[in-house]
Amino acid sequence: MVLAKSHRVYSIDLIGYGYSDKPNPRDFFDKPFYTFETWASQLNDFCKDVVKDQAFFICNSIGGLVGLQAAVMEPEICRGMILLNISLRMLHIKKQPWYGRPLIRSFQNLLRNTAAGKLFYKMVATSESVRNILCQCYNDTSQVTEELVEKILQPGLEPGAADVFLEFICYSGGPLPEELLPQVKCPVLIAWGDKDPWEPIELGRAYGNFDSVEDFIVLPNVGHCPQDEAPHLVNPLVESFVTRHATPPASVSAASLYSSN
Repeated sequence: MVLAKSHRVYSIDLIGYGYSDKPNPRDFFDKPFYTFETWASQLNDFCKDVVKDQAFFICNSIGGLVGLQAAVMEPEICRGMILLNISLRMLHIKKQPWYGRPLIRSFQNLLRNTAAGKLFYKMVATSESVRNILCQCYNDTSQVTEELVEKILQPGLEPGAADVFLEFICYSGGPLPEELLPQVKCPVLIAWGDKDPWEPIELGRAYGNFDSVEDFIVLPNVGHCPQDEAPHLVNPLVESFVTRHATPPASVSAASLYSSN
């Protein structure tokens, strides 16, 4: 990352993802473990124990909810936040019609508690499926290399990854961006790839109206993962934002929180 030339930069595997530990969600009985509160606590603890300083959060997709939740829980830690194509959480239970909610819960129970869930995951956790998914969310499909496919696939083949995946896709509760943004005290910059097929920019623009958001920037001809597809557009935004809000610059750290969901 360009920012690492002048600042400390950390890229974090949230618990359950990447090569981090993957506790079985069933070990927590009826209490959900893989939640934005869990991940936000991890991020804040990482800043306190490892970074030992305030930090900027640079977040993509679902990672944006984690960053926002962390900033709400312990506002003294986050100096500023950049949200890249934050998840709109369109499958959230609050965004579903009342008559469809029982059907959603039944489908979630099917995935969690029967062999159907593991079969579904087995179909998804292949190079071909990962490549097809990435080609959906990258507008420039030439960026979908074999190296990228394998980097995303291999952690998904780790023991316990299937249980975490199924638990998360059945997580239709928790906070929404529009609930967290009004509570955030730090400055926020939102950038959005306008060719994102999963998180439509037409809906995302509304987030630019919150008081904590200093700017909403459109990234032309870019899909869901701008930091990877168009670093030439994202890096200058990050550098400018960090420089603008860092005091003193020498102490600044940045925690990158990306999600492929």
